Amino acid sequence: MSESKVKRALISTCEKTGLAEFARTLHEQGVEILSTGGTARHLQENDIPVKNVSDVTGFPEILGGRVKTLHPKIHGGLLAKRSKNEHMQELAEQKIGPIDMVVVNLYPFEKTVANPDVSIEEALENIDIGGPCMIRAAAKNYPAVAVVTDPDQYELVSEELKENDGAVTEKTRQQLALDAFRRTAQYDQAISGFLAEKEKQEKGFGEKVTFNLKKVQELRYGENPHQQAAFYADALRAPSGVVAAKQLHGKALSYNNIMDMNAAIGMALEFDAPAVTIIKHSNPCGAATDENLAVAYEKALRTDSVSAFGGIVAMNRTVSGSVAELIAKIFTEVVIAPAFSGDALDILTRKKNIRLIEWPTDQPVQEGLEIKAVAGGFLLQDLDVGVENPDDFKMVTKRPPTDLEWQAMVFGWKLCKWVKSNAVIYVNEKQTLGIGAGQMSRVDASKFAIAKAKDAGLSLNSSAVISDAFFPFRDGVDAAAEAGATAVIEPGGSVRDEEVIQAANEHDMAMIFTGRRHFRH
Repeated sequence: MSESKVKRALISTCEKTGLAEFARTLHEQGVEILSTGGTARHLQENDIPVKNVSDVTGFPEILGGRVKTLHPKIHGGLLAKRSKNEHMQELAEQKIGPIDMVVVNLYPFEKTVANPDVSIEEALENIDIGGPCMIRAAAKNYPAVAVVTDPDQYELVSEELKENDGAVTEKTRQQLALDAFRRTAQYDQAISGFLAEKEKQEKGFGEKVTFNLKKVQELRYGENPHQQAAFYADALRAPSGVVAAKQLHGKALSYNNIMDMNAAIGMALEFDAPAVTIIKHSNPCGAATDENLAVAYEKALRTDSVSAFGGIVAMNRTVSGSVAELIAKIFTEVVIAPAFSGDALDILTRKKNIRLIEWPTDQPVQEGLEIKAVAGGFLLQDLDVGVENPDDFKMVTKRPPTDLEWQAMVFGWKLCKWVKSNAVIYVNEKQTLGIGAGQMSRVDASKFAIAKAKDAGLSLNSSAVISDAFFPFRDGVDAAAEAGATAVIEPGGSVRDEEVIQAANEHDMAMIFTGRRHFRH
């Protein structure tokens, strides 16, 4: 039977948005409504006739409402195959009425555990048991039963009931069942994910890992036009990071835009002072800080103005009209900031394709997991976020750094973890001077950074050189000294550390070991 008329529905929901209107439609179609606890009261308050589930089962709700619908008179009514005479005869013998629709949304477990201070007791109390059982039973029997799990489905189902004399089409019932199984899978993963996070704190990554993702948007394609792609959010977390960002203007974001945005804003939010970063292919073309944001932009742009063409600009302060005028001079894909002034919007929205993204400063790139696919599997790791405490850095050379050298090293160290490895960058206390990213050799990375600084007409005299991993040989330090650098900051940890330190001492350079590497593959 392709269509079956809904004669009896069971409603039990936590989210009441739109429920009264939907239930009224059911009532107007002659549907008998069964309900429980707070849902029954809500419907009665809206003058919708309701029969309590306990009157159907002949058994009261017990254990403070923990057990309400787990009863043969409910699940028998959901699971009986209407086309099977034995099932229908058995229902009649047991005086069980068929249930043709289930309207259920679950205890708000995801919302509950999004609170970082949630207790384990509170989390457990928000695990729904009866709801998922009813959803799965109804979805299994979708040829006869419609299962509604989201208020967003109310309008569609209401229209079908009105158009089909109280029936829901088989096609819709099948889609509702698919949505239902996705919802219960998502819900179970939310619970297992919460408990797995507790386990990870004690034992590390578990033997099995599942993810709970919700689609944010379809993307035109991935890194290349022949690759399909979509953007998903972590359904267990409150919206944050790129997901919480708001697009104010421009065409839809691409896969590559989103990847670059994450790096661009991640860098900008490393700094308390006004900061600007310019990104191309997830690597910085330049970065700078200055109390005058326009000056910071000009300094960041100067590092590599050629590569900045078609790049992404991020800053941690409101974009003013004067900054917008500078940005508008070259082709820019995306501008990200906490806010845009009216003048800035007037200037930048004249460009049809530029994307303007509002990213609140209280939405940093949060701690979590990074997932990378390899052939046949996945690699998981903690995100490399957070900033080391400079008080923990270790001076290893005879000469300590000057105040300006120290400021430059701290500035550069915040940036280097966002640069693809091997990464060597040259900086002063407020701006990047040369960036060597993604080289196979650390010496080549240094040479490339020096060449970029020379191309930009920037002097490396009295600069600091930053390396995301240790210099394995002294040649990297020798090259930096020859270029004009007077200070070095790197993790340390090489078997040739003493040789590298000796090189720094020979060049009268200050050297700091941080004790932490920042590879970014």
